[in-house]
Amino acid sequence: MRAVVVNTVFTRRSSWIPNVIREDGELKLMLGAGADANHDPRTFTFPIGEAHLAVIREDLARHLLLWSAVLPLCDAARTRDRLDENAAVALLDPLLLGAPAEVDALFRRVPWDRSPLIAHGADIGLLERGQVCAAMRAATETSNGKRAQEYHADRRRAERGAVLGPLDAAMLRYTGQYLHGSTVPRRLPDAVDPALLPEVMRVIATAERACAGLRIGRDPRRGKRATDKRDWTRMETTVEAAVRRTHPGLVDDAVRTVTFLMCSEAADRSRSTPMEDDEEAAGHRADSGGSARKTVLSFTDDKGVEKKWRRDGPRTAAAEFWEFVGDRSAADNEVFTIEDEEMGEGIQLHFYADSIARVTTLRKGEGGAEPEYRVEYGLVDGIAGYRDLVSTFVRGGCAALEQHGPWMPDVAEFERARRRRAAR
Repeated sequence: MRAVVVNTVFTRRSSWIPNVIREDGELKLMLGAGADANHDPRTFTFPIGEAHLAVIREDLARHLLLWSAVLPLCDAARTRDRLDENAAVALLDPLLLGAPAEVDALFRRVPWDRSPLIAHGADIGLLERGQVCAAMRAATETSNGKRAQEYHADRRRAERGAVLGPLDAAMLRYTGQYLHGSTVPRRLPDAVDPALLPEVMRVIATAERACAGLRIGRDPRRGKRATDKRDWTRMETTVEAAVRRTHPGLVDDAVRTVTFLMCSEAADRSRSTPMEDDEEAAGHRADSGGSARKTVLSFTDDKGVEKKWRRDGPRTAAAEFWEFVGDRSAADNEVFTIEDEEMGEGIQLHFYADSIARVTTLRKGEGGAEPEYRVEYGLVDGIAGYRDLVSTFVRGGCAALEQHGPWMPDVAEFERARRRRAAR
């Protein structure tokens, strides 16, 4: 097979602006756009003439306008189709050789991509009014991709009726969420206009005062790094109310970014806290008081995996148990048991149903007889309720759980109670 000879004829400073090549003697415009099925960049080419090359060399604005108009044809080719060369060639004369009024008229008829034009300095106001040639008078070879990203972010906000004032925009820049609202917020004071920074910091101070003393604990039922959704919602609601009350002029996007920042930081603090400290922060001292009589506890999951805790170990029973849950909990593994074999009692946590069973041995199996147990069921209110129950059991066993009732020995009665709660 004969090798194809390709030579670069003209290229600009930015590697993304289309190049002119000569392929086996034929002039072609070459540009990269989109991706193939393997997510690798795709390259497209189509033929041009010497007159087109002359304009591309001398007129940056026309070069960029051609790029803007060809990109939708590349998008239409998707991951594997060929570029519509006829449509691309048909753009050459009107865009590169036509009068400015003809170019503006063409851009009212064909699809085009604003992003490269805005990134290369186009006047956005003129673009929006359809004066594309005039908009490109200030075009530069150097690209500013962030400018295009901000333009599209503003358009998305405008489509849902959100209009940012200067302080609103400054709040989003401070948290790094101006471009993408799903980005994890951070504190970026250098991204804010210095004249607006003091006002931004007053809003942040309001939020910090509102959530002082609140925390977002971990929820090991959903994994080692998962946090309590209820705690998150509680902090979010508290901060939002305080910010809206103190700074009523802020739009929803600005308020939301502040609450997201406070909650994200609180959740990160919780994730980096050892499980023992997390238990203590939540008000649970698992090994105080009556826990002295608990010498050994057995933790098991619904897959039959077992872990032993001993009092002479370095960690509290509750911390050890919740770490076991965080390691093992999954969609098909939502039942966990804590058993004190010596005392003949235990609790079984049903995470899928927000319920618990306490199990007490009434008579041990002797002489071939089956042991007899008393099983009672109770409803649990979220991860905070589970933490209370686990800590209480570790401290005082099944008897200490009486205060957390009602406990229902009848399964049918318990199911009715569970359905009534679900219907509320």
